[in-house]
Amino acid sequence: MTILLYELVGRDESRPFSPHCWKATMALAHKGLDISTAPTRFLEVPAIEGGASKTVPVIRDGDKVVIDSFDIALYLEEAYPDRPTLFGGDGGKAMARFIERWSQLTIHPYVTTAALVDLHAMQDEENAVYFRQSREQRFGRQLEDVVAARDAGLAAFRTSLEPLRSMLGYQPFIGGTSPLFADYIVFGALQWARIATPYQLLEDSDAVAQWFARCLDLHGGLGRKVAAAA
Repeated sequence: MTILLYELVGRDESRPFSPHCWKATMALAHKGLDISTAPTRFLEVPAIEGGASKTVPVIRDGDKVVIDSFDIALYLEEAYPDRPTLFGGDGGKAMARFIERWSQLTIHPYVTTAALVDLHAMQDEENAVYFRQSREQRFGRQLEDVVAARDAGLAAFRTSLEPLRSMLGYQPFIGGTSPLFADYIVFGALQWARIATPYQLLEDSDAVAQWFARCLDLHGGLGRKVAAAA
């Protein structure tokens, strides 16, 4: 049975950009499951699956609807135990929870700073109005003023990745010799930036950038099927 994935898009349906949807996409590929996708714009989210969620990703697997990327991964692990593991046991689930919080508190704020104007430009007219209004209300200033701080914050952002960079000196993936859901969490954040903005967050020689390239190549180069922002 094919699993339906609702994923966030802008004007161009072929360029899903949400970090959380990419986590789910990679988790589904890791499990080797057949999927179909439902491209969904911001203003369409409240109507999916009868109002099941205010955010995406959402999946439908037969009669089962699951929301939230982490809950989707937990569901896939339980529903398809014969497929490759996303966590490698309860310890891996606990580790992934830490990685999720670290990513959302360390990587997501800077990606937002770097890409906010570009993300706005990706939306169609109606969703661009929503995006600007909601984000300017959240940040208390214009989108352009938020992005103006990205150059000043770049060095600190790169330094903040040192724990990951140092760990990658010991092993090729966060999960060890092969990726786990913890890898897809951080991958999703950097893939969000890659698709949304041409602004270079990392030097090509950075171990984190090299790890990200390895993740892009996973599952038949799934991450590369959406081109980087030009």
